[in-house]
Amino acid sequence: MRLGLNLGYVTSAAELHDNLELARAADRIGYDVVWAAEAYGSDAVTVLAAIAATTERIDIGSAVLQIPGRTPAMTAMTAATLDALSNGRFRLGLGVSGPQVSEGWHGVPFNDPLGRTREYVQIVQQGLARRRVTAGGQHFTLPLPDGPGKSLVLSLQPVRSKVPLYLAAVGPKNLTLTGEIADGWLAIFFDPATGSEHIERIRAGAASAGRDPDALDISVQATLAIDNDPGRAALLVRPTAALYIGGMGSKKVNFYHGIATAMGFEAQADEVQERFLSRDYQGAAAAVPFEFIDRTSLIGTADRIVERLKTLASQGVTTVNVSPAHPDPKVRLDALETTFAAATAAGVLA
Repeated sequence: MRLGLNLGYVTSAAELHDNLELARAADRIGYDVVWAAEAYGSDAVTVLAAIAATTERIDIGSAVLQIPGRTPAMTAMTAATLDALSNGRFRLGLGVSGPQVSEGWHGVPFNDPLGRTREYVQIVQQGLARRRVTAGGQHFTLPLPDGPGKSLVLSLQPVRSKVPLYLAAVGPKNLTLTGEIADGWLAIFFDPATGSEHIERIRAGAASAGRDPDALDISVQATLAIDNDPGRAALLVRPTAALYIGGMGSKKVNFYHGIATAMGFEAQADEVQERFLSRDYQGAAAAVPFEFIDRTSLIGTADRIVERLKTLASQGVTTVNVSPAHPDPKVRLDALETTFAAATAAGVLA
């Protein structure tokens, strides 16, 4: 198993600068990769470029670049540039986002996300391989017919002909697609009790496409809070969990609400969503079940966290990307150092 750092979303310039410091620390400590996210605040590309410029060894990854926010050709250009600037350390994570962001922020219809993702990835891979980019699918046509456009080749010589590509997939068909066309899976709220079936679906998708299932990186995000009292640690995780379950979508479409429901917390997820959408954010956080947090996060003592890492490894998880949950940057740094040292001492890390 490897450990990564997930920086998540930020709401201020101060947080951006704190995250750059945390990324540099993760590079020094020995973490494998640092991921930057985007929704409708800071973009991931600029953050990753800043991290690449100030680190030496650690990989940088997008978790995720939003498919509706960029043309696939632009994503190929961006991936090639970031990989060049980082000397071959970039990992391209992609996701369709949700209908609220896709249609409300980017003005792109949220229809057929599975087909859109497949076509998008094909174009990105053509670009990065420096093949002439052509597309004639339902969602993308390149070049446009009956016009002056022509099929082009990426003019930048990439550092690598293949940049590792990850998909943030939730539904069964998307999990199968991940196995068929991606190099890794970016998971959130991964539950060891139910997650093995998701991994098996990805592996089956890889096998059906003639690919090696063992070559896939099963990469999961887990919020991290170290405390002698797991219940007290969970208090730091509750606001983020409530944001996802209650606010990352509408009452009609919310993928994270669906994850909680599939884990057996439908009634509680409904309450979290109702409170969050009515702007009772504290009530929404309080309504998140402790068991949900415990099953999908890393909370408690360092020893307890190491045992959870061992459980994740036994389920087939190959990378755990931690998101330290605390307002104090020093406490977040301490959590990174403590977790890495404990995992190393226990022989968890490859």
